[in-house]
Amino acid sequence: MTSAPVLEHAILPVVPGREAEFELAFAEASAIISAMPGFVDLTLSRSIETPNEYLLLVHWESVEAHEVGFRGSAAYQDWRRLLHGFYEPFPVVEHFARVLDA
Repeated sequence: MTSAPVLEHAILPVVPGREAEFELAFAEASAIISAMPGFVDLTLSRSIETPNEYLLLVHWESVEAHEVGFRGSAAYQDWRRLLHGFYEPFPVVEHFARVLDA
């Protein structure tokens, strides 16, 4: 029996005025994360009410695939270089397990 993927959730507060630049950088960075072992899929959505905030949802096969595999990889340094300068404050990342589908 295969367990359901783990969902990583992060609200990304982008410095106001840098949204277009962030979206371009994220498009480039998405190739990095999607090539990682244990990556399933992701969505990036922009807030309608707060246009400088983004919702990142990433499905991983496990928390370890994200925390150890991705964050411990050399490729993560490229991800950081591309994206971490856009956030103020730095985002909180949490992992969720599916409880119910409707």
